[in-house]
Amino acid sequence: MPLTDDVMTGLIEAVRDAARTEILPRFRNLSADQIDTKSGPDDLVTVADRAAEARLTAAAQTLLPGALVVGEEGVAEDPTILDRFAETELAVVIDPVDGTWNFANGLANFGVILAVVEGGRTIFGLLYDPVLDDWITATPGGGAWFCRSDAAPRRLSGPPARPRDRWQAFVPLRLYAPEQRAALWQQAQGFGDAFTLRCSCHEYRIMALGHADLMLAPVVKPWDHAAGVLIVEECGGAVWSGGAPGYRPAGPAHPLMVTGRAEAGEDPALWLPAGL
Repeated sequence: MPLTDDVMTGLIEAVRDAARTEILPRFRNLSADQIDTKSGPDDLVTVADRAAEARLTAAAQTLLPGALVVGEEGVAEDPTILDRFAETELAVVIDPVDGTWNFANGLANFGVILAVVEGGRTIFGLLYDPVLDDWITATPGGGAWFCRSDAAPRRLSGPPARPRDRWQAFVPLRLYAPEQRAALWQQAQGFGDAFTLRCSCHEYRIMALGHADLMLAPVVKPWDHAAGVLIVEECGGAVWSGGAPGYRPAGPAHPLMVTGRAEAGEDPALWLPAGL
């Protein structure tokens, strides 16, 4: 189904509202009992994550009746949601606070990610910065746009062509198996810089804005990547999943390589260290 402008605007406003009411009032204002762990000591969830997801879930169900909501915290409570995601026709995918570790530790490097997925394909992506109240959106074939309430939308075109020794690369070494890290570290010596923001929302935003060239993701969850991949593709970039071009949010969770320019990822020498 084609998304109407009213539905897309409604989703954007729902995200802005959740940030104003549930996220920002709790930033640098969390008590210890408002922060929990999930899979490990650095995998955090806060009351802001849960409250924002509940608000966004209600909004999504109002704007897109019948759509399955695939939220990070909902899946943590009920993993069978991902099984239904693989079979459903229409879904809204939500990361209510992407970069929760940063958020919980008082770093203003977090965001909200929302995507609408139809037939396994992202048809709307949103990367929102609650602190600055600006956002990037994309639809297939419609381009990627940087937006704020006080200015006209600006179309984005991703990074310029750069030699590899000037690339800015997002390489989360800590997420790779120990036996892969040495090869990745060796490869990273050929880049201008290699680092991680611990926030997919801002890594995709920086790539779309033209300031980064490569992202590697060994652990792939749809709420981290469904929106950002579409946005980067609409800027002229590309994604490889398990060594093959393209990414399906409801498909197998193969490692991803995302490049700001499509031709940059065609070199197989990039793939092996990344486990592709």
